[in-house]
Parts: sequence; C-alpha cells; structure tokens
Amino acid sequence: MAAFAALLAPVTALSAAAGDVPAIVSRQRIEKKSFTDAEITEGFFKTAFGAEYHLAGRVDRIRKYNVPVRVFADGRRADRKAQLAKVVSDIGKRIQHLDIAMTETDEDANVRVKLVRDRDLYRTISQDYGSERAREIKTSLDPQCLSGFRKNDAFEIEHSDVILTVDNGDFVFLDCAYEELLQSLGPINDTSSVPWTMFNDNVSMGFFDVYDQYILNVLYDPRIKAGMTFTEVKAVLPTVLADVRAWVKQVNDLPE
Repeated sequence: MAAFAALLAPVTALSAAAGDVPAIVSRQRIEKKSFTDAEITEGFFKTAFGAEYHLAGRVDRIRKYNVPVRVFADGRRADRKAQLAKVVSDIGKRIQHLDIAMTETDEDANVRVKLVRDRDLYRTISQDYGSERAREIKTSLDPQCLSGFRKNDAFEIEHSDVILTVDNGDFVFLDCAYEELLQSLGPINDTSSVPWTMFNDNVSMGFFDVYDQYILNVLYDPRIKAGMTFTEVKAVLPTVLADVRAWVKQVNDLPE
C-alpha cells in the first residue's frame, strides 16, 4: 500500500448528535459554494500531494487512476450497498473525466469496499494489513473508516481498498463513504488548514460538496497526469481550472 486516509474517531460525537440525513440537508443549506482560484489551488496542492499515513514510496507526485474505476461492495447489508451505489453514481455525475461505476463481481473491481460492523473494524484492518501495521494505523489515525491505494512506478493507482462501518447511522456511513471513496481516487492527504474540504478531520459533510468537486475535477482533468510534480501541475493549472470552473458551475447550477 502506498498511502492511507481515514475518517477519525472523534467525528462520532458530532454524528451521534446529528445522526441522520437531515444533518446532511442542514449542511447543504449553509455550504459555501464560491471560491477564488487561490482557495481552490491551495486545497488541491495540500490534498493531492502527500499522504496522511503512508507505508512506502514517494508522495510528492500526482496519483490517480488512468483506467475506468469499478467498485465492488463486500458485505451483507443490502441497504448500505444501495446507499454506496448512490454515492458512486453521484461521484460519477460530478467528476467530468472519471469513469466510475459499481460492479457485481470482485474480480472486475479495482476498488473494493468492505462493509463491516464497528466492532469488527480493527480486526478487519488487522486481517488486511497485518497486526503490526494495524497497530500503527490505530495509533496514528484511530480511524472510524479507512481507505488506501496501491500505485505503480508511474504513480498510477492500480487498486484501492475502503473499509466502512455500517452500524453508526446514516450520517456517519455517508460521510465516510464520500470521503474514503474520493480519497481512494488520489487526494489522500488530509489537511487541517483548509476549512472547506471533507479531507479535513474537523469537517463532516455527508455529501459531495462543491469545493471538493473542484479538487477532484482538477485531478481528473486529462492535462493533470499521474507522476506530475508540483511544478509541472502549477504550469498547467490556470487553463485546467478555467475549464473545471465551467463544469462545476454547470453540474451544480451555480450562479455567475
């Protein structure tokens, strides 16, 4: 595994109070939707480079999928699988140059989502990554849910693994599903200095917010290539961002 990201356990207190889909609606009502180029650029560089927790390999390059993304849900909860499918569909509608969809078979998937009970989360992490690494992850992140990906030497993501808990309520499930799925696509570095992104451990969304749509659409623009350095991205970003702005405005029906 090249990198990990997690939604940290302290979000539990907030989600226990909010707890359900109305909590998402209330956040959507007050969502900030207008950003300067500098604000979008800052968030992109802080999340697309680096990693919240990484085991090996360089993290100073762009990492992304260069092939269609197919998501397999591994678990018994039909209701959570249905919610996950809606999340994947929503992500696909809002990222212009990303081909992402659910698949019925694990063999056809390059993103595997394990749906587990909260009490089985740490055991699942231990099974997937070994007890020593699981202890490191628990100590470093104390996760509520987890994602990670494996990349090749060209910094192309080849496979992602996501672990979501199914029994902490709708808000936590959807919050985790969006954050971990999106981070498994490349922007895996959390940052506490950008207040509008779900990739901030102090922020809980439960939906695909406009700010993060900017970040993911920049990342999956064809001019942003796996393996690019900070300097290389900076050179093409102004033209990329202009096109991304037009797309995000259209798909969200934003005002001029």
